[in-house]
Amino acid sequence: MKPGILYGISVGTGDPELITVKGLRILQSSDIVAFPAGVNNRWGTAQNIVKSWLQPHQQILPLEFPYVQDELKLKTAWSKAAQQVGQELTLGKKIAFACLGDVNFYGTFTYLAQTLSKSHPQVTIETVPGVCSPMAIASVLGIPLTVNQQRMAVLPALYSVQELETALNWAEVVVLLKVNSVYSQVWQILKQRNLLASSAIVEKATFPEQKIYRDLRNYPQLDLSYFSVLLINQTIKPEDFQ
Repeated sequence: MKPGILYGISVGTGDPELITVKGLRILQSSDIVAFPAGVNNRWGTAQNIVKSWLQPHQQILPLEFPYVQDELKLKTAWSKAAQQVGQELTLGKKIAFACLGDVNFYGTFTYLAQTLSKSHPQVTIETVPGVCSPMAIASVLGIPLTVNQQRMAVLPALYSVQELETALNWAEVVVLLKVNSVYSQVWQILKQRNLLASSAIVEKATFPEQKIYRDLRNYPQLDLSYFSVLLINQTIKPEDFQ
């Protein structure tokens, strides 16, 4: 029997309509739809995004990916998920893995695909690109992400002040993901550089519960969720963020 195909489908940042036509076609024609399982038996974020697109006959496959930094625990989870997916693929099943944002932009799917390609080298793996968070927040804010010759830096998480300082010295536009855990530290850096008015945060971009914080001079402290992205544009006029 010919092995099935695993598709990594980018489903956007929250709005179910941000999936591409190709992504939706493959999602709905797949035998199985997989996604990262939610915490404490709740629905996962990607599952919530695609639930309105799923067909009654489709099987769903939640996969456990722990939200930890422990490399051993992560590798164990990726290996288990790869085995679960691999078993179905060897039966010729077509599986769509729904990935929040863009599948190749800090996506969980990458680790699953890399692990699966080693344990099941005969399996075909394909990805479908989509909308990721920097593009989404620019759209929500109503401004271009970059123009002309502007350089952009994306920091997936801030582990030291120096990383942000280096990025600001090099790039006109800086996007900081996972800003929730370091916001007070970042706010002080922006204050020192007089960049608070040229910065904005979008929390849960394109979700129904989306929140926007413009001109961060008014927000020295914020209780932000994990899905919060900071955009700094050192060349933009503060009024353009209004």
